[in-house]
Amino acid sequence: MKTIGLIGGMSWESSLEYYRIMNEAVKARLGGLHSARILMNSVDFAPLRELMRADDWAAVGGQLADASRALERAGAELMVIGTNTMHKVAPEVEAAVSVPLVHIADATAEAARAGGFSRVALLGTALTMEDDFYVGRLRGHGFEVLVPEAEDRKLVDRVIFDEMCKGLFLDGSRTEFVRIIDGLAARGAEAVVLGCTEIGLLVRPGDTGVPTLDTCRIHAERVVEIALG
Repeated sequence: MKTIGLIGGMSWESSLEYYRIMNEAVKARLGGLHSARILMNSVDFAPLRELMRADDWAAVGGQLADASRALERAGAELMVIGTNTMHKVAPEVEAAVSVPLVHIADATAEAARAGGFSRVALLGTALTMEDDFYVGRLRGHGFEVLVPEAEDRKLVDRVIFDEMCKGLFLDGSRTEFVRIIDGLAARGAEAVVLGCTEIGLLVRPGDTGVPTLDTCRIHAERVVEIALG
């Protein structure tokens, strides 16, 4: 079993899910008392959020590169960024270490292809929905990607940072997300990528008739597949 290096804390609510899902996946594969070999470098999200607001992605990339180097020095054999948005600096993290980085968008694309989907909707932070680092990566895998209209993108972004990253999962926000998902399905989306690792804690499969791709679970389970070989 390879040792997984998880860059977490962005937010720690979803980092908990990564830890739980990876251990459950190892137990399902190996049984008995087996659990995942995980090293986690849990960063302080607040200063990183301020750098994001200032559009200082060079500083963000530098800090996550430092976090990844520390994990490799501690023995990590593959690297995981436990958040979608911070994959904007995935190239900096990859360049900082000699071990492979498991990219969340690649894992999600594999799951979407396995589900038989070709046109997917994407929910996430404004940056994830609007920047090419994520949408472009999915398109590079051959998918058509739909995103909400501008006002709904603002709503989703606000709920992520003002609520979910603070551990708040509110019924009213769930209702709004389901409305947005249903609207994207009406535009032709065959499935929706829950492209923020906290969204799966708010929107459960039974909340909407549209197939959902929970990137946190998909990413964590793919990491375990690689770790176990």
